[in-house]
Amino acid sequence: MVGGAAAADAVERARRNPGLRVGLHLVVIEGPAALPPDRVPALVGADGWFPSEQFRIGVRYAANSTARQLLAAEIDAQFAAFAATGLTLAHADAHKHMHLHPVVGRLLLRIGRLYGLARVRVPYEPPSVMAALGERPTVGARAMAAWTRWLRIAARRAGVTTDDAVFGLAWSGHMTPERVQRVVRALPAGSSEIYLHPATRRDALLTRLMPEYEHEAELAALLDPGVREAIAAIGA
Repeated sequence: MVGGAAAADAVERARRNPGLRVGLHLVVIEGPAALPPDRVPALVGADGWFPSEQFRIGVRYAANSTARQLLAAEIDAQFAAFAATGLTLAHADAHKHMHLHPVVGRLLLRIGRLYGLARVRVPYEPPSVMAALGERPTVGARAMAAWTRWLRIAARRAGVTTDDAVFGLAWSGHMTPERVQRVVRALPAGSSEIYLHPATRRDALLTRLMPEYEHEAELAALLDPGVREAIAAIGA
């Protein structure tokens, strides 16, 4: 999140660890904009933050031409801010998977290509794999899995590669070491991503925005020897 308060610290850490493949986490909902509020008044509040109401935002992006123009400018500004760090743009995705919205997704692909975007996350969590893991997919999860097809097709048409599967949706915020090990052992063929929201501790912002998330447990999963062993065992 290039507009986040800790962005400069994150960039410095990435520079010290050149093996990391760092990407842009596009923010068009519930987070800070890169442009000042007076440049994108139809998108953010006086505090420069996008609102959190996903349905209302989605309707605005689809129906309001002024909002779409400002959205394009904001997305360009976020890609430009990433480019200014000098880091290689390894991939892009969007906060709360907002790039599944056709307006946001197409803008991300079109503008991203101008900045060298070559890979985008398609948040497709295979229902069959989750069912095998004992997590019966909800109707909403199946609908989302089906909806991701358009983004995959759009990305391929834009010359952008994608993952084949993503894990961490059904158990978002609760990717404990035991669950991550189970996911690793059940990975399907192809390229899969596992995403987490790790933190060393909770603070006021995390408590407000993600009150139920187990951030420390997800950090423990990333550091867990059993996870490393499971990954090595499948040759990933």
